[in-house]
Amino acid sequence: MTFVTRFAPSPTGRLHLGHAYSALLAHDMSRREGGLLLLRMEDIDATRCRPEYEAAILEDLAWLGLTWPTPVRRQSEHFTDYASALEKLRNIGVLYRCFLTRREIAEEAMSAPHAPGEGGDGIIYRGPSTPMSEDEQEFRMARGDAFAWRLSMSYSQDLLGEVFARLEFRERDEATKAERSIAARPEIHGDIVLARKDTPASYHLCVVHDDALQGVTHVIRGEDLRDATHVHVLLQRLLGLPQPIYTHHHLLTDETGRRFAKRDRSLTLAALRDAGLAAVDIRARIGLPA
Repeated sequence: MTFVTRFAPSPTGRLHLGHAYSALLAHDMSRREGGLLLLRMEDIDATRCRPEYEAAILEDLAWLGLTWPTPVRRQSEHFTDYASALEKLRNIGVLYRCFLTRREIAEEAMSAPHAPGEGGDGIIYRGPSTPMSEDEQEFRMARGDAFAWRLSMSYSQDLLGEVFARLEFRERDEATKAERSIAARPEIHGDIVLARKDTPASYHLCVVHDDALQGVTHVIRGEDLRDATHVHVLLQRLLGLPQPIYTHHHLLTDETGRRFAKRDRSLTLAALRDAGLAAVDIRARIGLPA
């Protein structure tokens, strides 16, 4: 099996040292395995993603010494693909329309006896106590009310039965390369949104679809996305997609212990390059061999 991994940034700003670590680690691992590194633009957020940021990403990665096959896949060009995946999930009965606004969900959470907490997608929503009737849904849609398609954890559990409780993923240690199995618990995220009117496909849906389509065998990304993997495993099972092996690497921080972020303009690769640093200096700074 050919080793295939990817670096998949969102063009919402300039790359920083944390991005450099993730991209170079994926590059180094693929080269060591005699494999392939793909570049994918995860640009489904039309309000924040910009062409000039994509151009800057390509410039930064080339400066670091990375190469990749072309053309680069841009998720914004493939919403019909994600619509087909969404339709498959609707057909097997694991999605439902949710007409609640973010504010209504927040107010409902505040009034609950036990706060559901927050996840990577905001306040965790466990789903309605009583499903909305078809007549009510038709009325709300005819009135023009906005809704989101949510993945029901209870419907998924009913569909998969005992398989749901046995979901797991393989994780490869960043340093030792040893692999272990981790039990997946997608239910901790509640009923996540897979599509909205303003965003026809979510990160979760797009990423599992594209990883399968592009033959990705190993996903290398930050440990802040480990929790998302629990949801991805469920979507892979529901959609009948292959499951890659995951490496969730440590996150780089500044001298205060704060994670690097796109708002740290002084630590963008462009700023460091303008300050006279070379790609080999970036490698040394983030602890990767030249």
